[in-house]
Amino acid sequence: MKPEVTGFYHEDTGTWTYVVADTDAGEAVIVDPVLDFDYKAARTSTESAREVLSHVREKGYRVPMILETHAHADHLSAAPFLKQELGAEVAIGEGIRSVQSRFKKLFNLPNEWQPRGAEFDRLFQEGDSFKVGNIEGRLIHTPGHTSDSMSFLIGDALFVGDTLFMPDGGTARCDFPGGDAGVLYDSIQKLFELPDETRLFVCHDYKPGGREARCETTIGEQRRDNIHVGNGRSRDEFIKFRDERDAGLPMPRLIIPSVQINMRAGHLPEPEDNQISYVKVPMNQLGREPEGGTGHD
Repeated sequence: MKPEVTGFYHEDTGTWTYVVADTDAGEAVIVDPVLDFDYKAARTSTESAREVLSHVREKGYRVPMILETHAHADHLSAAPFLKQELGAEVAIGEGIRSVQSRFKKLFNLPNEWQPRGAEFDRLFQEGDSFKVGNIEGRLIHTPGHTSDSMSFLIGDALFVGDTLFMPDGGTARCDFPGGDAGVLYDSIQKLFELPDETRLFVCHDYKPGGREARCETTIGEQRRDNIHVGNGRSRDEFIKFRDERDAGLPMPRLIIPSVQINMRAGHLPEPEDNQISYVKVPMNQLGREPEGGTGHD
């Protein structure tokens, strides 16, 4: 079946949020919602999320679930706001536990904070299924960029997170903690087994060459034209290319706040005794000296 997919582009972070709907049943899910964040002022707002909310309400959709493809390192999640407004569950892959464990050590979080994924309402495993109205959805574990990355196949529409960008954008980096270029290649080959006509929706588009932002391609186009992994590129060639490219990329601008908040399902850290929430900055622990690039791919 063919769900209706409406994309919302967040210019500041190059992120696509999707409302995926069975229009006949009047039900939808939201994929990868973005919270606006002014880093210089350390201030959040829900302007972009309210645009998504307005669309859902105008259409009269029930929204039982908000889907996160992974714990993003380049934007903050608006899942808590939309959950409160819509009564939806927030779901992510069960690999979030390993992400939490890894970053608990990096950010030296207190012992009482345990990496169990309890901040999320539902933890998906490979092969799990769900429904959007009468349209079947299933989970495909696609690690490599991160260990918790999941792709969602809803009818004929595939939501891949950062596993793939548009064909002229290539693939995501693999040098974050838990990333692995060989594992990403294997995940992509798993997706390439889907029918050519499968619609594929990316989480990010950084408008290479200055073109307009785009979000939709197909498995067939990716297999043929993806500049990093298409046209039969071998696993060894991809690993060499990806490792060399990642070595020159700076860390994403928002990685420090994003990871700390997104691994908590979009919630800010618990306020301290002055009722203010803080994020930690681990000095000299992430990345290398930047040599160029955007930090995204």
